[in-house]
Amino acid sequence: MYDILFHDKAKRQLEKLSLEIKKRILNSLERIKIRPYSYVKKLASSKYYRLRIGHYRVILDIISNQLLIIVIELGHRKKIYKK
Repeated sequence: MYDILFHDKAKRQLEKLSLEIKKRILNSLERIKIRPYSYVKKLASSKYYRLRIGHYRVILDIISNQLLIIVIELGHRKKIYKK
């Protein structure tokens, strides 16, 4: 089973969301701990993955040899991909 770590930026973004959205995101992250690759898609031209949760997206880095999922960033789909 994979462990989940949050980047500081992702923690701040999660705190700003409503309680209902937070619960939904955390439940989805718990669900992917067993087999993350069956729930995520690889981002084009990036080493990161995305997890779709309704209108929200979670950008992840999966380190298989350490059984670790790092949450890089999360937010609404309109804003998450813009840099």
